[in-house]
Amino acid sequence: ERARGGLGIGLALVKGLIEMHGGTITAASPGPRQGSTFTVRLPTLAAPQERVSPVSPEPRPRPARKILVVDDNQDAALTMADMLELLGDEVRTAHDGLDAIATAESFLPEIIFMDVGMPRLNGYDATRRIRAQSWGKQMTIVTLTGWGQEADRARSRAAGCDAHLVKPVSLDDLEALLAAPPGPTDAM
Repeated sequence: ERARGGLGIGLALVKGLIEMHGGTITAASPGPRQGSTFTVRLPTLAAPQERVSPVSPEPRPRPARKILVVDDNQDAALTMADMLELLGDEVRTAHDGLDAIATAESFLPEIIFMDVGMPRLNGYDATRRIRAQSWGKQMTIVTLTGWGQEADRARSRAAGCDAHLVKPVSLDDLEALLAAPPGPTDAM
């Protein structure tokens, strides 16, 4: 559907990990086919006598969710599924639009993260077909794409999506969406 490539979920995961350690990451590129530079900045360790024993962060209270991650990039889908499972969710994956419909019908997820540009059936058409089923009307379907212009968001709404997230998705945005009640969100 659209050009392949981009930073996808990988940069979002790296960003989340770096920020958890008090650091930052920036990306810069002089243009297409000229490479990219990623700069990671992490704070230095305190002197041994100043170290504080590690404390596990408090888990963010929210119920576990049944989630379907749909992306033709299998690495991206599996990475996001692993991250969601670490957050305590039950997750399945699908890698094209037809697979998404079949998996949604058998698994009945509460939330579907739907990539847009996929083979056999794109994410918009898969969303329409899911919404046409009685079992698909109450699911929260979130467009997950590299495209975030208003026209892209309008196309997501027209297809029946409840929210539109632009890759790479930050861990904070993902957790906020998962903590929200089902239905349309401000992320559109």
